Amino acid sequence: MNGAPRWRLIVVGGHTRSIGKTQLVCDVIAAFPRAHWIAGKITQYGHGVCAQNGENCDCAPDEHVCAINWETNSDTGTDSARFLAAGARRSFWLRTKAGISRRRIAATSGGVAASERSGRSGTSAGNRGEQLLAAISQTSLYFAVVDPEKEDFKDSARAALDRADALVLRGSTDTLPGAGPSWLKLPARLLKEKPSVTQREGEPLPEPLHVLVQRALEGPSNISI
Repeated sequence: MNGAPRWRLIVVGGHTRSIGKTQLVCDVIAAFPRAHWIAGKITQYGHGVCAQNGENCDCAPDEHVCAINWETNSDTGTDSARFLAAGARRSFWLRTKAGISRRRIAATSGGVAASERSGRSGTSAGNRGEQLLAAISQTSLYFAVVDPEKEDFKDSARAALDRADALVLRGSTDTLPGAGPSWLKLPARLLKEKPSVTQREGEPLPEPLHVLVQRALEGPSNISI
């Protein structure tokens, strides 16, 4: 034993923007107020990944491929502030350059935990963000949010669905899996074999998801950063 803290990592992903990923994170945090949550949002930038009206937004750090901002206020309306308002102990926003290689991420030393333990707020760059990204592959639990009414479906999100522990369905689900051209590309077996639950935004965390989170929290701490 080297004394390094060990963590459980719960990830919420989705196939596009504005489908309630942040709200689901808040729902999970609020449902387990005794857990010492460190919550974060990961944004990719570059190549039109993070843009507003076709123009790049201002999330990209100037000097590094990754940067972390630790949130200090719960009332600013940002996603990381919403995590604090829901009950997270700490909250951050990580921006990472699109296309960064997993090999480079895995080879990088440092860690977000070291930054968190130091108690610093503001921006940290480089190593800590890349080490956090490397840890994502060791998730204790992964929820994928999907909305059949949204046409946009990125290839990376489609590949990640196969690793999801459960699908969280938004909007109308009457037409799954053939709700549009993007949905025709989905393997039908995923929508049949994966555990799924419908949750519209504003509804409490569904009981099946509550059970899965509870099991993850009671399970082994399998991540060391």
